[in-house]
Amino acid sequence: MTLEPTTAEAGRDFIRDIVQADLDAKKHSLIVTRFPPEPNGYLHIGHAKSIGLNFGIAQEFGGHCNLRFDDTNPTREEQEFIDSIQADVKWLGYDWGKNLFFASDYFEKLYEWAEGLIRAGLAYVDDQSQEQIRLARGTLTEPGKNSPFRDRSVEENLDLFRRMKAGEFPNGARVLRARIDMASGNINLRDPVLYRILHAHHPRTGTKWSIYPSYDYAHGQSDAIEGITHSICTLEFEDHRPLYEWLLDKLPVPSKPHQYEFARLNLTYTLLSKRVLTELVRGGHVAGWDDPRMPTIAGLKRRGVPPAAVREFIKRIGVAKANSVVDVGMLEFCIREVLNQTAQRRMAVLRPLKVVIENYPEGQTEELEAVNHPDDPNAGTRRVTFGRELYIERDDFMENPPKKFFRLSPGNEVRLRYAYFITCRDVVKNAAGEVVELRCTYDPATRGGNAPDGRKVKATMHWLSVAQSKPAEIRLYSPLFANPTPDPANFTTDLNSQSLEVLKDARVEPDVAISNSMEVVQFERQGYFVRDKDATADHPVFNRTIGLRDTFAKEVGKG
Repeated sequence: MTLEPTTAEAGRDFIRDIVQADLDAKKHSLIVTRFPPEPNGYLHIGHAKSIGLNFGIAQEFGGHCNLRFDDTNPTREEQEFIDSIQADVKWLGYDWGKNLFFASDYFEKLYEWAEGLIRAGLAYVDDQSQEQIRLARGTLTEPGKNSPFRDRSVEENLDLFRRMKAGEFPNGARVLRARIDMASGNINLRDPVLYRILHAHHPRTGTKWSIYPSYDYAHGQSDAIEGITHSICTLEFEDHRPLYEWLLDKLPVPSKPHQYEFARLNLTYTLLSKRVLTELVRGGHVAGWDDPRMPTIAGLKRRGVPPAAVREFIKRIGVAKANSVVDVGMLEFCIREVLNQTAQRRMAVLRPLKVVIENYPEGQTEELEAVNHPDDPNAGTRRVTFGRELYIERDDFMENPPKKFFRLSPGNEVRLRYAYFITCRDVVKNAAGEVVELRCTYDPATRGGNAPDGRKVKATMHWLSVAQSKPAEIRLYSPLFANPTPDPANFTTDLNSQSLEVLKDARVEPDVAISNSMEVVQFERQGYFVRDKDATADHPVFNRTIGLRDTFAKEVGKG
């Protein structure tokens, strides 16, 4: 079974209400939104919320959403990030069509407008260092101090700004600042920096530019050039809105977009700070941006999380004005809900324990019928091979079981899925006293898993043929952080040392081992798994997407 790719977001929220009201009032004839990532890292699930909101609104109201890269800081931007962002947006099920843009597309116009601000006496070149500017900006309770260069003449400012553009000065020597109000109650209006000198190679413009616009300057004007009607940002940009509006008011822009803010996504056991994610990668705490423990879209994809589950999660958490923390269990629920519908079933033994069926003829095998999906007859069936020597899960046997242990133990009878009832008769141990093999018998009359005499068993276990199953490496992932609210400032102390367990000696069904499919499968009683990119024909590797139920939080609670 498959789910429809991109489905419209259900429900209403305050931003959608605003959009609808603007359409009803005929304020706009076409809704245009944008998703404006900076290409200095990989997208994470917090970005998925913004992507779903911006592209979702455009879909629902018959407009379009632009994908615009905020490529104004060449020292941190790479083509790898540009490529990955486009791939991630498409993986989530959204398409920008012809509406792919870059802030660098507008560098000439932004520069022209900056000269216009200088001519109007609304911008000046400041020779102070970054530290001097910071110290003079003031605090929330104290006003800032005017720069000693604030009253330069228009002619001097134009001359210096043009020489900055020509590459005459070194990095940090000068900046262009807006002249607004150093006593403003909003620190963002205390003569913010509009341009800084940066001698660096840009992925798209090369070495053409020696000055680059700030985000605050480029963002609103890019929105205006593209005719954005609703510029949707997260709450940390709320205090920047007065500057956004001041610049739009002072410049000859072709349109006047409006900025709206919503609460960003916060998840338990998760950090979404780009700084932290970058340090996790650079510090070797994870195996790259697409490590399946990372909350990046690439990590979720590699882990086998379906895009439909991410879209459903985004829909469920909704859009609010106040920040809050969402339990990661809600995301896990959405993943299980989608995969339960779509994932075909297979058998895998993660920690094998050998079983010998003593009364089964040596050299004989038989094929049994197994269903591919219990709730979808159209998924069909497959054949699994049964023989004298099998593997079962080591955790499914206990030599001295407690009272309510119903799986295999000496003298106890259980059902092997799709196969027979078996009873444990003897336990074989090695010199260290470890159980290495079980000797069992089977009841030939119970083929298919039912007894003609009506007797019942209390456990059904999965299994694999020793001869027919294939070896595989299994990677079991748990949350990267052991603390439900990890500290971004000291995140390494909250890392979960048990976030990855690698099982080298697992066994899987033959067709799973040889398949190159990236479709997630359910290993019965184990969870959902997907083939990893590290897999080869001779060495299958599978990542656990998610278990069948939540156990991590319970285990942490015991600690």
